[in-house]
Amino acid sequence: MQQLCFATNNKHKLAEVSRMLEGRYKLLSLQDIGCHEELPEEQDTLEGNSRQKAAYVWHHYKVSCFADDTGLEVEALQGTPGVYSARYAGPQRSDADNINLLLQNLHNQENRKARFRTSITLLLDGQEHQFEGIVNGTIATTWQGNLGFGYDPVFTPEGYNQTFTEMSADAKNAISHRGRAVQQLVAFLKEH
Repeated sequence: MQQLCFATNNKHKLAEVSRMLEGRYKLLSLQDIGCHEELPEEQDTLEGNSRQKAAYVWHHYKVSCFADDTGLEVEALQGTPGVYSARYAGPQRSDADNINLLLQNLHNQENRKARFRTSITLLLDGQEHQFEGIVNGTIATTWQGNLGFGYDPVFTPEGYNQTFTEMSADAKNAISHRGRAVQQLVAFLKEH
């Protein structure tokens, strides 16, 4: 089985993507390859951050890998928090703080349209490939459900009446931004 590093230590992301790879690849975390430092995320785009993280792992550990960066883009807030989604409410990267700030900033706002966008950069034997996944939806007025992570408790995907937290992992993966980007990644890996 081919080994592939997912440049993250986020156990939720690892579990989500592992399920999607269906046992075709042995998915390694940063910890598995001995990478304990914080990966750089100094770019002003999701694509730039995913590229920077993947390049860091490839250059320092010589392991084929992929990295993602995801942003929530809210229409009424001119696309913010965007690339700063994880640290929207500050450097502590608290999901609860981020959601509370988002709901506060959307208080009394009728336009609650938003989208999640994920950019994945794959470095396979040093060759770069990019994939993108988008899911449109709306921001709920209050927290819903108790599963998921990030902004999942307040994001309702288009065509559904449940937030991501209220959906099963399989249902969410079938339509999520990360799921769509990973599906492209998996399709590419099957061909190569």
